[in-house]
Amino acid sequence: MLRAAFREHAAGVAVVTARSAGPDGRLAGFTATSLTSVAAEPPLVSFGAGTGSSSWPVLAEAEYVGVHVLAEHQRELAERFARSGADRFAAPTRWREGPYGVPVLEGVPVWLVCRIVARVPAGDHRVVLAEVAAGESAEGSRPLLYHQGRFTALRD
Repeated sequence: MLRAAFREHAAGVAVVTARSAGPDGRLAGFTATSLTSVAAEPPLVSFGAGTGSSSWPVLAEAEYVGVHVLAEHQRELAERFARSGADRFAAPTRWREGPYGVPVLEGVPVWLVCRIVARVPAGDHRVVLAEVAAGESAEGSRPLLYHQGRFTALRD
């Protein structure tokens, strides 16, 4: 029932990235449709992360994450970070090391680097709460959405 209900709910699409805190500095990233603005003071966001995902071991130990809001023309980027088993940071993905060593994707309309303040258990997921520490936002892009089980564009 829950899946069917949320197929009807259009959601914005973001990519979350992280680097492990250990000496190996492993990279991880995944596509998220659960990004939410939580508070303005302090600036907090939240997103859900599956504990069975390949990204979870890195996210579980990371102190900072990158949150990237995608534009409607970035469907391939969303699909790449949603694909299991792929090297998501290999070409053609363009990224750089951002503040606090977090991988920051290039060409996105919004990127935020956030310090994780809580990982709240929620079934087979964790709700991650993070405080915004840095970022950039460009105006004028149209959002990529997820609706009816696929990535789509906003229609006027």
